[in-house]
Amino acid sequence: MIWKRVLLFGLVVWALAMIVPDFARVVRPLGSFGFYADSNGLIYDVAGPFLVEDKSPAWKAGVREGDRIDFSRMRCIPYDREVCAATISAVGGNEYVLPGIEATFDLLPNGTEAARQVHLTAAPRPTSLLVKIVLALQQLAGIAVIFGAAWLVWTRPGVMSWSFFLYAIWFNPGQAYEFYAHLQRWPILLIAQNAFGCIIQAAGYVGLLIFAIRAPTGTLQPEWARTERALPWLGGVLAVALMASYGSAFGYPTEQLSRITILFGIAVSAAAVTILLMRRHTLSPKDNQRLRWVMWGCLIGLPAFVIADLNEYTTLLTDWDGLFLPEDVAGLLYLVNGVLCLFVVEAVRRQRVVSVAIPLRRVTLLALITSLPALLLHEQTEHLHHLVELPSWAWLLVGAAILFLISRLHEWSVEVADEFFNRSLDRAEELLDEAIREAKTSDEIDRI
Repeated sequence: MIWKRVLLFGLVVWALAMIVPDFARVVRPLGSFGFYADSNGLIYDVAGPFLVEDKSPAWKAGVREGDRIDFSRMRCIPYDREVCAATISAVGGNEYVLPGIEATFDLLPNGTEAARQVHLTAAPRPTSLLVKIVLALQQLAGIAVIFGAAWLVWTRPGVMSWSFFLYAIWFNPGQAYEFYAHLQRWPILLIAQNAFGCIIQAAGYVGLLIFAIRAPTGTLQPEWARTERALPWLGGVLAVALMASYGSAFGYPTEQLSRITILFGIAVSAAAVTILLMRRHTLSPKDNQRLRWVMWGCLIGLPAFVIADLNEYTTLLTDWDGLFLPEDVAGLLYLVNGVLCLFVVEAVRRQRVVSVAIPLRRVTLLALITSLPALLLHEQTEHLHHLVELPSWAWLLVGAAILFLISRLHEWSVEVADEFFNRSLDRAEELLDEAIREAKTSDEIDRI
């Protein structure tokens, strides 16, 4: 129907409008006030993205770990544009703002100091070549996932393709920090965007489960009909919970709720894999092969996305073991989800696929090969800049050379791994080749 095509087009434009602006961060980083506050208003880091505290605007203004934002003054009701914008920009994780933006924050008494106000000006966030490369890959993968899911809806319209599309437009690896940073200038629009995003996120969770029930052929087996009918109700409850997790903008502490709603993604991933395992015996060998691609996408992709989100928007990992993932590492986790989303698109698009072990093995090899130079670059970037004075364009050439060497090493590693793991397949090919050469008729060749 034409209205479905129009809806599809509108959602694609909206999804791209969120992530495409982040390409600007490849050449110009966003800013930061230099502190991170959770959704309870607790300031747990006063260096923020800066390598040393002395570079942080918050530290220089006297903000310290353990300070709390005063939610009785810093909230969006009664509405004050400046106050609302400042609250939204600072609460709920690793917030990004436009460089040079100014904001005033009210802090509660902390035992040594009385209640006070601090006025901060956002400074540009530090970045590196590795962060820029990972970001560019994320954005390209995000666009590919959105277009791939939209193509499935366009060419194979139905409940299954629409369900995966709703999942893909939110749970893709593309980042939207630039989009949200600009919206902070109009807090009411940002609040509306967050509310709509909660609905889409809940629809994405439900969409993944419906997709698991119908993939890869799109048919609904009778024993799953009741489960599918109940899922939209679950989505409605989840959408309300997700909206409530933004209550910090209105003066309510919501850190625990934020953690729960993000961790819900792990439960959805486990449920999707369980459904897929239960359905395996009902499918043909050919469709079972396709289903394995979907299964690994759910088993690895969504948990990787959830871990990255927990790192970016809550303090759960920090509270658990003092763990905090750098921006490039979190970006790689988002990227893993994007690659596996593309696996799922291929599993639906193609009638026949190879064993999922082959692409997974090659992706794993690539991750292992890139991890060491990535860690080295992450730890030694500043030192290398001081040691070797090169213009920016020269560093781009160095990065290109490193990527070329990594690609060649990856090709060689894949050849070695395939030779080792595919021994039984190679032997089968030899036997098949011998049998075909000995065949006397075309019918015998078909049988072989």
